[in-house]
Amino acid sequence: MTTSDVDYAGQPPVTHPESIDEQVRRKGIRPVESLADLAKPGIFESDGELEEFLVHVYAARHADLA
Repeated sequence: MTTSDVDYAGQPPVTHPESIDEQVRRKGIRPVESLADLAKPGIFESDGELEEFLVHVYAARHADLA
């Protein structure tokens, strides 16, 4: 599949990508600092989704130790 310049008509050209720090500052986002932060409403749609995320993080951290 190919795209042409016509597909992007009306959109301003990207001059430089915005850093993560700039995005966080602009959106007023606070970083997650603890497991309690992860359990706050609105972070995950369900307890199951939070649990799945934590299992993934645990596995990734322990894979680095092996």
